[in-house]
Amino acid sequence: MPISPISLQNTTVQFDEKFTLNNINWTLEASQHWMITGSNGSGKSALAAVLAGMGDITTGQVSGLPENVGLVSFEAQAELIAEELKKDDADIMDVIAIGTPVREMIFGYCSDQNLAEQLVEKFGLSSLLDRAFRKLSTGETRKVMLIRALANQPDLLILDEPFDGLDANTLEMLQEHLASIVNQVPIVMVLNRLDEMPSFITHIAYMDKQGKDQGGLSLIVDRQDTTAFNELHQLLHLKTTELEVPEADSSNQLPKLDPAQPLVRLKDVTIKYEDTIIVDKLNWTIEQGQHWQLSGPNGSGKTGILSLITGDHPQCYVNDIFVFGFQRGNGESIWQIKQFVGYVSTALQWEYRVSTSCRNVVISGFYDSIGMYSKATDNQKKIANEWLALLGMKDRADSPFNKLSYGDQRLLLIARAMVKHPPLLILDEPCLGLDDLNRQLVLALIEKICQGSETTVLYVNHHAEDKISGIENYLELVKKQ
Repeated sequence: MPISPISLQNTTVQFDEKFTLNNINWTLEASQHWMITGSNGSGKSALAAVLAGMGDITTGQVSGLPENVGLVSFEAQAELIAEELKKDDADIMDVIAIGTPVREMIFGYCSDQNLAEQLVEKFGLSSLLDRAFRKLSTGETRKVMLIRALANQPDLLILDEPFDGLDANTLEMLQEHLASIVNQVPIVMVLNRLDEMPSFITHIAYMDKQGKDQGGLSLIVDRQDTTAFNELHQLLHLKTTELEVPEADSSNQLPKLDPAQPLVRLKDVTIKYEDTIIVDKLNWTIEQGQHWQLSGPNGSGKTGILSLITGDHPQCYVNDIFVFGFQRGNGESIWQIKQFVGYVSTALQWEYRVSTSCRNVVISGFYDSIGMYSKATDNQKKIANEWLALLGMKDRADSPFNKLSYGDQRLLLIARAMVKHPPLLILDEPCLGLDDLNRQLVLALIEKICQGSETTVLYVNHHAEDKISGIENYLELVKKQ
């Protein structure tokens, strides 16, 4: 048992110039058992490896790491096998290399020989003790790794996807053994799925990508915090499950746009009030399928630009604006413009105060209404249910919208805006007012939309550095002095 807590403070760790963990702040108390989870490539295994003393610390500090760490991971497994395979390079030897037997791999390493013998029997390896380690199957190799880690009396036990490759009986025995030692050693497990998490886990660390070959610790959740735990379950559902954006309603499709034309083209656009210029001669083109992030401080003109696009700004007729095949000012109606736009903002959430079900909130997007005043078709109900499934909210289809958390309301309003598959989805400060976990949920949904539909996303926020995977075009406005 570590004498003191393990602490990572503002720690950045480099792994062979292939991956970087950025600015990790994390403390593990001796009485805690952790699960590390997150999307692929987010650094889950890398963070676990840091606890085993791996990686090069470039900034910050790590303290409290124990000397005796039991580590089971695919990387450690591969390293052991690679070492054994080197024995095949017998060009300069007069004997045929047969490799290290399983018996030596286990009992030559473990300090608790009695426990090692018990685990060998439990895991069904007794008949394989004299076989070469490299001749084992993947699952058998994993069993050897587990026995070595468990029977070496570690001060910290790190198990990276320990259940993968194990048969049902071995899996059950491993879970029972881990439950029996939770008062003896702190355990850190890397798992992709919350439904695999053992009951003894007390805390969850959620990892997220921070760019190519970079990851970081985004969230820490106490398992006793039921609300946060449920929201984390939704986040993992969105980030790690292979889900697709539901199809549009085939009976209620929007008019087709010319694919050769841009969605939006603003030419020398100016917004001014009397002598005050807010936006000065802005040129901006949004092509179909080209996701954008619009950033800038308060007063820089973000909302004004959005209003020009949607047709709500009085100065849209005195500027050169082309949207969705229409040159503004040539007799088109505002509803001809708005049908091509899905819009989500904090103001909309304030306005959406009607008491209706979650399913009906999504369906209302087909009618651009706040609340339901038309009878939904069976297909629209089906599509709404698919959106709820995507959000991890299928079991709350009939729950009242106004009883949901602020973050869940925001997710539903994004689904409402997306249900018609509009050519342009405008998300105006969608994370405003959200805590870290709900912010992650909303950003995960935006990423999913960017990946899986014909809708172009225009994401509006204050900070250009707050980037979303899938958005590669940026426009930052500057406030005029």
